[in-house]
Amino acid sequence: MGIWNSQAEVENIKKRYTAGTRIELDYMDKENMPAGLKGIVDHVDDQGQLHMIWENGRSLALIPGLDSFHVLPQPKQEHMDTALEDEMER
Repeated sequence: MGIWNSQAEVENIKKRYTAGTRIELDYMDKENMPAGLKGIVDHVDDQGQLHMIWENGRSLALIPGLDSFHVLPQPKQEHMDTALEDEMER
């Protein structure tokens, strides 16, 4: 769906999945991208694709409506910077 999103849909995706949002993958039809894999949103492009920093070192983008995923709870503010740094180092 990614490239077919309207500008309004893309803006909503960008607001919903800001940089630093923690995500867990439920399904992606790509090798070495198993369910349960966690990552952090790096940015959302102008097509509405979520560019990710995955814990397995890959950087494949998620496509809302095509890939299945859910947002993980965000750590408390005082621990967020450390948690993000730890996740990005993996």
